[in-house]
Amino acid sequence: VFQAGAGVSFHMNSNEVIANRATELMGGKLGEYTVHPNDHVNYGQSTNDVFPTAMRVATLLELEKLYPVLDSLAAAFEGKGKEFHNVMKSGRTHMQDAVPIRLGQEFAAYGVAIRKAIDDIRHASDSLRELGLGGSAVGTGINTHPDYRAKAVANLVKLSGQKLTPAADMRWAMQSNACMAQVSSALRNLALEVIRISNDLRLISSGPNTGFAEINLPGLQPGSSIMPGKINPVMPELAAMVSFQVVGNDTAVAMAVQGGQLELNVMMPTMVYNVLQSISILTNMLRVFTDKCVKGLTANEKRNAFYAQSTVSLATALNPYIGYAKAAEIVKESVATGRSIIDIARDKKLLSEQEIAEILDPVSMTEPQYPKDAAKRRDDI
Repeated sequence: VFQAGAGVSFHMNSNEVIANRATELMGGKLGEYTVHPNDHVNYGQSTNDVFPTAMRVATLLELEKLYPVLDSLAAAFEGKGKEFHNVMKSGRTHMQDAVPIRLGQEFAAYGVAIRKAIDDIRHASDSLRELGLGGSAVGTGINTHPDYRAKAVANLVKLSGQKLTPAADMRWAMQSNACMAQVSSALRNLALEVIRISNDLRLISSGPNTGFAEINLPGLQPGSSIMPGKINPVMPELAAMVSFQVVGNDTAVAMAVQGGQLELNVMMPTMVYNVLQSISILTNMLRVFTDKCVKGLTANEKRNAFYAQSTVSLATALNPYIGYAKAAEIVKESVATGRSIIDIARDKKLLSEQEIAEILDPVSMTEPQYPKDAAKRRDDI
């Protein structure tokens, strides 16, 4: 990978392999070059337009392997969103108690994050489809036939199955590799979302007795050489580590993309190596992460319900009935005594049993909905 700039060594070696094989097929001997690597194979070409073309097409083809894996991951999160639709839990903001939320709503949101990442990667990859092939050494097209560009790209379309087009400006296509930075950045953003989600999964599966224990991850291997029965969240850990590598790769790509001078950016081998590695390790990791973690995780409904009833931010649901100030007083008493928000409100006769039932209704707590006659009730108090 780390060779003469622009991929010259790689390109010239490829020309020699092609020339030797063509010579063999024509009845010649290796090294005789009936077909010459420069005069024939490289006819009308330069490393400077061939290598970036290969780099772009290779990236497009590798991304085709990533998309179905991402679709499967998004679908798995969406499936858990439906499965956990009625599982109430405490939300958390600033790592502190917040108002209740459904576990299914959390997982559905993870699915949305992955869907948006897919859209971003597809949009970024469109910039790879404009090729500078035919620009020759500096984008002027020296030593090429006027029809070469269009015909060569048309053949590439047939061979690759990708939508490709000649660049509107071949000089720009030679100078700039911003398209690789765009794709790498989109992959980095996907990795950041995966890190965030994997952190959530590790946190809410922590335990089993001294953590959150809201979900149960599939047990895949012993988690300790000394602590019997310990099971670790190995798949979310894997997901995070692979994603860290993708973030690092993006930094290398960014440095390479800005490293060009004048008519050529010679740092292309670093760009394509890091982008292709990012795609490959994300594809492999997300496949096993989906199959061996997300699809098999389950909810601990009793623990979630306990947190939903215990969060002091449940008092937020009282605001429409008794007002912010009185709700804040109840929160302080709950924290001081350990008693639940609802028990205190019931003892103070601030709420009827019917109102308590309405407040604790999952739809009322987790969807936009203003309770009937609540404003009048609050003003009366």
